[in-house]
Amino acid sequence: MSIVKGILLAGGSGTRLHPMTLAASKQLLPVYDKPMVYYPLSTLMLAGIRDILLISTPQDLPQFRRLLGSGERLGIRFTYAEQPRPDGIAQAFHIGAEWLNGEPVALALGDNLVHADHLSTLLRRAAARDDGATIFAYQVRDPERYGVISFTEDGRATDIVEKPPAPRSNWAVTGLYFYDGRVGEYARNLKPSARGELEITDLNRIYLEAGRLHVERLSRGCAWLDAGTPDSLIQAATFVQTIQTRAGMLVGCPEEVAFRMGFIHAVQLRAEARRLGKTELGRVLAELADSAPGLTLASDRSVAQA
Repeated sequence: MSIVKGILLAGGSGTRLHPMTLAASKQLLPVYDKPMVYYPLSTLMLAGIRDILLISTPQDLPQFRRLLGSGERLGIRFTYAEQPRPDGIAQAFHIGAEWLNGEPVALALGDNLVHADHLSTLLRRAAARDDGATIFAYQVRDPERYGVISFTEDGRATDIVEKPPAPRSNWAVTGLYFYDGRVGEYARNLKPSARGELEITDLNRIYLEAGRLHVERLSRGCAWLDAGTPDSLIQAATFVQTIQTRAGMLVGCPEEVAFRMGFIHAVQLRAEARRLGKTELGRVLAELADSAPGLTLASDRSVAQA
């Protein structure tokens, strides 16, 4: 399996962020100096994915089109699709079934940010697996908010439960998933949960019970942020600000990732820098275009979500 397609799910109503999201998509809110959606987009690009389906609500899709366009300026291609109602994460595979056409795919949630050393290595390893699914787990203090995965003492995954009232572990499943070509078939056979949604946890459990689920546990050197609440939104922005200002690294910057991955060349990167005007981000990208041959970039460390 060599995954070349990615789904970026940026729908939902963002109720936990009301009133901020009453007039704007959650995934278009700023996380420090970039829209939230830039972070998971950068993650998919770091995995080598250049063909991306962005799913959002009918009212928000025009704003995403205005922000991202065709993807040509980043050396990638966007397709857009509507999610009329937020009926669960796994609904993305129903909406994108025709576009997906039975091919392997990576799914990234639009409100997740991941930051790690050698992240692109982890992502490309997941994308290169020939069979099954790969998910990423991260230790949290409040696992009852997430899908929770349990392990045996020797590290073998044994169970996944969605938002358990009494979690058996503190390992949360992050909003980044890699699936082989069977995912569409499995998703078609899912039944709505008690809360009326097509649960991504149920989909992952199918792979787990078949012995075909790979779990990458993100270490202490990694950071995963779900920017879906006011507090976590501030935390994500502060995190990005700290990394960029103190370490001089860009986090979740699609233009930088596109250049590093060879999707665009220096002339195109300079054009992107000019498009950003007199912003600090534009200045950094211009410097990157001018001095890239001898520069150590931060893209392996920057990843996203929202």
